[in-house]
Amino acid sequence: MKAFTLIVLLAAQAQAQSPIQSTEWPAYGGDAAGHRYSTLDQISAANVASLKPAWVYRTGDLLRRNGRFEATPILVDGTLYVSSPLGRVSALDPQTGAERWTYDPMVDLHGSYGDFANRGVATWLDRSASAGTACRRRIYVGTVDARLIALDGATGRRCDDFGNHGTIDLTHDLLNAPEETGEYEVTSPPAVVAGLVIVGSSIGDNNRLDAPNGVVRAYDAKSGSERWSWDPIPRTPGAPGFDTWRGTYAHQTGAANAWSVLSADTARDLVFVPVGSASPDFYGGERLGANQYSSSVVALRASTGQVVWAFQVVHHDLWDYDVPAQPVAFTLHRGGKDLPALAVATKMGHLFILDRTNGQPLVPVEERSVPASDVPGEVASPTQPFPPAAYRFVPESLPASDAWGVTPESKEKCRAWIASLRSEGIFTPSSLQGTIHYPGHIGGFNWSGVSIDERDGLLVAPVNRLAMVVTLIPRDSIRAVRRAHPGVEINGERGTPYGMMRQTLLGSDGLPCTPPPFGELVAFELTRGAVRWRVPYGYLRGMADAPDGKAMGSVALGGVLVTAGHLVFGTGTMDEHIRAFDLATGRELWSAPLPAAGHALPMTYMSGGRQYVVVAAGGHDRLGPDRLADQLMAFALSGPGDPGLDTMPHELVGQWKGELRINDSDRHPTTLTLRQAGDSLAGDVAADDGQITGPIVAHTRGTAFTFSLTFAFSAKHCGGTITGSGAQANGGTLLEGELKVESTCADGPEAGIFSLRRVAR
Repeated sequence: MKAFTLIVLLAAQAQAQSPIQSTEWPAYGGDAAGHRYSTLDQISAANVASLKPAWVYRTGDLLRRNGRFEATPILVDGTLYVSSPLGRVSALDPQTGAERWTYDPMVDLHGSYGDFANRGVATWLDRSASAGTACRRRIYVGTVDARLIALDGATGRRCDDFGNHGTIDLTHDLLNAPEETGEYEVTSPPAVVAGLVIVGSSIGDNNRLDAPNGVVRAYDAKSGSERWSWDPIPRTPGAPGFDTWRGTYAHQTGAANAWSVLSADTARDLVFVPVGSASPDFYGGERLGANQYSSSVVALRASTGQVVWAFQVVHHDLWDYDVPAQPVAFTLHRGGKDLPALAVATKMGHLFILDRTNGQPLVPVEERSVPASDVPGEVASPTQPFPPAAYRFVPESLPASDAWGVTPESKEKCRAWIASLRSEGIFTPSSLQGTIHYPGHIGGFNWSGVSIDERDGLLVAPVNRLAMVVTLIPRDSIRAVRRAHPGVEINGERGTPYGMMRQTLLGSDGLPCTPPPFGELVAFELTRGAVRWRVPYGYLRGMADAPDGKAMGSVALGGVLVTAGHLVFGTGTMDEHIRAFDLATGRELWSAPLPAAGHALPMTYMSGGRQYVVVAAGGHDRLGPDRLADQLMAFALSGPGDPGLDTMPHELVGQWKGELRINDSDRHPTTLTLRQAGDSLAGDVAADDGQITGPIVAHTRGTAFTFSLTFAFSAKHCGGTITGSGAQANGGTLLEGELKVESTCADGPEAGIFSLRRVAR
């Protein structure tokens, strides 16, 4: 190779893995490598206390019970793109939040979804197409009902030349087909590398041995034709790793899927796949052996799908210890050398630093003995990989003597419960007696991931300290255990001798039995291999005024953003705030309340001379309370002529289109026509192609919007009354809120959502 060519190639490789020098945010993690770092510094430690809400956008996909608005927007070509849990993609003005277009894929709401979430979209620019050509800029979204859709970035219309008129059905050609809608999902954005769209899946992995297989597939970004696929579980004799799956049905095992965010080293043609646990999670007697490629990070050749290297973080996983976080490709500065590295953060709270060219550890990894299984038919791995102590971020054992509680009674309950369980430290296998998993399956680290500032050599991340209790149940006892434990998670794990019961280890006061802090924010010096600072992260809801309540920290599911302004922006805590911390010390500098918890990664960009920090505030259906939202919040420094938030009421006369959604699942496409009637509004509603009709009376007070509809449903020969209570949003272009239905169409009262968008006049 000529010297000049080599210099150019090396420069390209270095640039590809450095944080983007850009005012944009073109990928979920800021760049293909997943740094979660921005070079913007208009907002700094000196002025962050002046940060104010700049605009709010509501997606119109408000959910009542299920759902997690976990999306991180991307910004390209002067447009902000965001997705809702229902897969709706909206294109927004980055300075005002005004909606430019929105696309609704009409997700099947009757599916049995385990993770009703969507973490964002991806993009590709077709440089072979001339400016102004339809679908030159493409936006890709994966939906929870397992479709991959390509949209024109300018209009939101589907790209007709991609797949089947813009859509690919991802449930096709699976070894183990889904038994129902929702067993096979897509919840994270695809990776786009060298003209390929690479997508994983989220799988209900605790229902049956032969769950859908976690195949990773690559599609041509323009045509949608499949270019390659890779199944993490070796299926044919002689394939690498085949002999690490032992048992009659081992090679029919499912899952081992990539549900989290992929990353890439585009210069080296590598895509890094975080692979989850095999099905079912907690009993592996039908899949004995190390189970190669499951619970691993795997580097694939992006252009071909060929395995380049793999590193397994858990052998024969019995704990649901997926690789949950996007691996981060970065440059490790050590001993005067710049090393191509990959940070792999795990649910165990273990951080592995690997050479991203070959998967070899850049920090020593030791195989240590761990407890054996006492369950008939199970053979746990005798050892597990451990990084050095400094790279293990949470406690790894919970003896009864460490039980914690606010009151003596709660502490005693925790102590007695722990004493009754197997609790021999991390990697104690699931058992018939009941086993403490500490940390539990939400981490340690989780999909929130880690952020890396290469300038200061710092890794920053939230970590959780929460224990779970997992009990295996003989198959003939599952029904009786369900009756005895109503409301507790119990899954069948069909195809094995055991079902399972999973509980959070809580005291009688509803607080964790683990000693606080329950969640921390940690900054780690990568060169020195030592923690720079760690602070309690947020607080549990209702604990703000309790003694030491704010020092207890909070379980958090939401990432952190690091900026060149020496700031760390973080969300995901249960107290429903966004915060900014001093990167150097961990001191909290600013916070602001959110309409619901921000279980998402914040992002930042520059537009119109102002730096914005944006986060989705949607809550979480499993972390409580029942407050869910659909709001995208933008913050910026106040400036001359700043219009601030739009809080003024708008004229509502005219036509509106959208839907009434009853019981979160039954969609009724709706047209509403409003006219002025004295001090109120009157009009007519037509839904379901005119099968539901009736007059409506509406009232406004400020931006609040209420109505009463008396309807007849001709198709079912029934009728009743619908009342709605909500608000105007998005500059008076959206009406959204909750419904109550009293009718002869159902056996009792029903609840729902209304979402209506103004028809352009």
